Amino acid sequence: MRQLSVDEVIGELRSGMTIGIGGWGSRRKPMALVYALAKSDLTDLTIVSYGGPDVGILCALGKVKKLVYGFVSLDSIPLEPHFRVARQKGTIPEVVELDEGMFQLGLRAAAWNVPFLPTRAGLGSGVMDVNPHLKTVECPYTGEELVAMPALKLDAAFVHMNRADARGNGQYLGPDPYFDDWFCMAADKAYMSCEKLALEDAAIQTRLINRTMVDAVVLAPGGAGFTECPPDYPRDEAAQKAYAATAKDPEAFRAWLEAQ
Repeated sequence: MRQLSVDEVIGELRSGMTIGIGGWGSRRKPMALVYALAKSDLTDLTIVSYGGPDVGILCALGKVKKLVYGFVSLDSIPLEPHFRVARQKGTIPEVVELDEGMFQLGLRAAAWNVPFLPTRAGLGSGVMDVNPHLKTVECPYTGEELVAMPALKLDAAFVHMNRADARGNGQYLGPDPYFDDWFCMAADKAYMSCEKLALEDAAIQTRLINRTMVDAVVLAPGGAGFTECPPDYPRDEAAQKAYAATAKDPEAFRAWLEAQ
């Protein structure tokens, strides 16, 4: 297993890639990797995320050609402000708005190397209206109509764990694993940042990422900030508020980003 710096990870990526970003809203986002991606020359990205500031930052910079998301929120600020501005101005060329469960099934389909997974989610809802590319299938056993959720295949994935080891095993110590393991398994290459390179003697179920799921480990203490990464640190609400305020001023946003 390789241990890389954030800049070395970005050096392995190319413009036009599809990148999945783990975490959930403003919770345990791999922000050190996101900041490095934001400051890079990479463009024309497809971003797949249960979105938070990762989505807002990359959309504000015009790096996103396609956005696939279940929501985009800062949790204590319900709608991510930079994402709001981008949607209102129509500066994201293509968006795919999905039910949260459909999004998860897309990751699972990619991880299992199948073209789609069937679900009832989305039937009779606006999800089908805003995503005309979504198709339905007839169950061969019952004849029931189901949505065929296509696989969300990723070129690369970023996740952040509380702890990891040099072999590529990753451990979360907070209240929720989110779907970071599925992001890793849906990707051709997965990069895991962590607070410490030392697994703790906690319940085995907290060891979410195993070494077969990732390509490299990045030691990045504080690497989820300003989002929360319990029990290591809570969300920095003051820093998040300062970030949100820059949505009204592009120059202030760029100055903020350079300071990260």
